[in-house]
Parts: sequence; structure tokens; C-alpha cells
Amino acid sequence: MAKTTPATLALKKAGVDFELLTYDYDPGDERVGMQAAAAIGEDPARVFKTLMMEADGKPVCVVIPSDHEASLKKVAALFGAKHAAMMTPAAAERLTGYHVGGISPLGQKRRVATAIDESAMAFDTITVNGGGRGLQVRLEPAGLVKALDARVADLLGK
Repeated sequence: MAKTTPATLALKKAGVDFELLTYDYDPGDERVGMQAAAAIGEDPARVFKTLMMEADGKPVCVVIPSDHEASLKKVAALFGAKHAAMMTPAAAERLTGYHVGGISPLGQKRRVATAIDESAMAFDTITVNGGGRGLQVRLEPAGLVKALDARVADLLGK
């Protein structure tokens, strides 16, 4: 597996320190974030998944803990929209340049507005997809916010 991806290049360019973690990706597992957490021995609350969504038809990226679901209402409100919905896998792949199961919030082909759930800020480090299936990066949440120029907000459904 390539250790250099657009995501790791984006982190280096932003001057953000990170640690690369690899694991055996299971393409049959529907809960990729939970699979990653188990494989790297990390609390699922610290392993964040990348969701590509649309807010009133405009693409947005939402980063939330792997053991939670996003609140469509909160996502829509944050981006000043009336409605939010998940993007189709094909559309997400075209937009990001990554394959589903390996979509990182970093180094996407087309940069979109990004939000990170506020729970990330409670941890010294979190992990997010590093731009490939079976590849995670561990970094400080503030570094991720910086690299993405992301908003931090409550994005979780109850």
C-alpha cells in the first residue's frame, strides 16, 4: 500500500504532524469506521469517519466519530441549507478522487466546505482515513481543523 497519498501530502503541506496506521481492510464490512477502530485497537469514539453529503445540493464533507450517525438537520443548519442528504457513493468518488472505504477529508480532488464534530476536540489525538482503504492517520484534532480550514460543531444525531 502506498504510504504517500493526497491526504498525507496535504498534511505535510499544512505542517501538521501525523502518524500513519495500516490495517487489513475488509471490503465486505459495511461499517468501515468501526472496522478500522477494531483493527487498530482504538476506541471508536476517537476514530472519525468521513461522510460526503449534500446541503441543498452543494457538496460538503462531515467528519464524525465512527460509532455515531450525523444529524441531517444539524448538518443542513450549519451549512445554511434547508436539507442535507448523503451523497451517492459514485458521486463521492468522483468528487474526492478516493474510493469508498478510503475517502479522507484531506487531499480531496475538489475541496469542499468541511465540518468536524466537536467531540474531536476532547481528545489529544484522533484518527481519520489517510486516503486509502486500510490506511488511517493519527493526529491532533486542532491539526485536522487547521489542515481542512474546517468548522467545528455538534453534528451528531441523538
